[in-house]
Amino acid sequence: MTLPLTDAQLAERNGYLVTTGRVSGHAHEIEIWFGVADDRRTLYLLSGGGDRADWVRNIDRDGTVTFRISGVTYTATARRATADEDRAARESLAAKYYGWSGGELPNDWSRTALPAVVALAG
Repeated sequence: MTLPLTDAQLAERNGYLVTTGRVSGHAHEIEIWFGVADDRRTLYLLSGGGDRADWVRNIDRDGTVTFRISGVTYTATARRATADEDRAARESLAAKYYGWSGGELPNDWSRTALPAVVALAG
């Protein structure tokens, strides 16, 4: 696996996050939208279900995850975004999925969903 991510990977619509179930201890995979930081090694996710989403609860318990893009699986760590990362996460996903280019964020999801950060290893 090579970092930073390629243009083709960044253009993918969906990624696949695998967390460890906080109760079962089993791997759980979800398909999810993602944005990317300027370093092309840090991904942003938004949880429309907020802290009730299983994947968020799982990363709160164990932030060791994998993330697959374009058939390439990366080991990574995931956590809730800090206050400093919050706006960047929202803007990244709003731009990618809604064509946002400045000003007010385009919808409730981009304004209120819980942001998380996935740091790819490698």
